[in-house]
Amino acid sequence: MKKSSFIALIMGTVSGCMFALGMCMALLPEWNAFVPGIILGAAGIILGLVTVLVWRKKENKAPIKIGEKTVGAILISVFGALLLGVGMCFCLVWNNIILGTVIGMFGIITLLFLIPFIKGLK
Repeated sequence: MKKSSFIALIMGTVSGCMFALGMCMALLPEWNAFVPGIILGAAGIILGLVTVLVWRKKENKAPIKIGEKTVGAILISVFGALLLGVGMCFCLVWNNIILGTVIGMFGIITLLFLIPFIKGLK
């Protein structure tokens, strides 16, 4: 494993854990830690973005060009992740398994559309 990949692996894991723990802190009322959870989650997102920048610099890759396709991919991924999360909330929080499963499946299908959108069909 290359040094740059190892660094990106460690930083990505730490940022993902920070974000997940922050969201748990913010969304579980039993923990009573909404504001610290938001701060920790935001720090996880920022560390994730820094991870991408550090990895690209270590690999001597060109900066990411933000164009229409990049913005479209981001919007599709955010929409799909939100659908998947809403489906999980329906299943786990509101005990509506059937509707939650249907909404979650639409989220998964939306995320699967990212593959042909980004890579294209040949």
